[in-house]
Amino acid sequence: MAGPVRAFTPVSSFVSAWFWAGVAVAAVVCVLDQASKLWLLHGFDLESRGRVKIAPFFDFVLTWNRGISYGLLQQDTALGQWLLVGVKALAVLLLGYWLLKAPSRLVAIALGLIIGGAFGNAIDRLIYGAVVDFVLFYVPMTGGEFRWYVFNLADAAIVAGVVGLLYDSVRPPRAAKAP
Repeated sequence: MAGPVRAFTPVSSFVSAWFWAGVAVAAVVCVLDQASKLWLLHGFDLESRGRVKIAPFFDFVLTWNRGISYGLLQQDTALGQWLLVGVKALAVLLLGYWLLKAPSRLVAIALGLIIGGAFGNAIDRLIYGAVVDFVLFYVPMTGGEFRWYVFNLADAAIVAGVVGLLYDSVRPPRAAKAP
């Protein structure tokens, strides 16, 4: 005698309505990030050009970041690099699970920005052993300049995603529409 028939639950019931929007944002961010890096490294040949002035406050300059955000925890060994990749993979898996349950379009897009940026930087780390950074903003001052950290499009997407999540966490809930 056969046991009770278990109802099949489609995968779509586990996925938020905004999941695919977040996935699309992540894919676009990763592709744009990698395309910009490939062009700057191999098309524009930024390495041989050195610092290239774009505007009075903005330059392109090639920097290899072997650490995490802002150059912290620099890792020059293969073990250190693989540990950073592992931590990043775990973070992306956790963010991906959150994306599956994203309660709003804003949260899904913010998570997509973070995931896409993390993938873009992880690809660098796997290919080059370091993250390719190239955007330098600075404020010219008498006797020098105040420089911000050198970053890339993936980093900018991650920051924008975090800002989106922070905004979502403090904004008041939407009132339900009257019937």
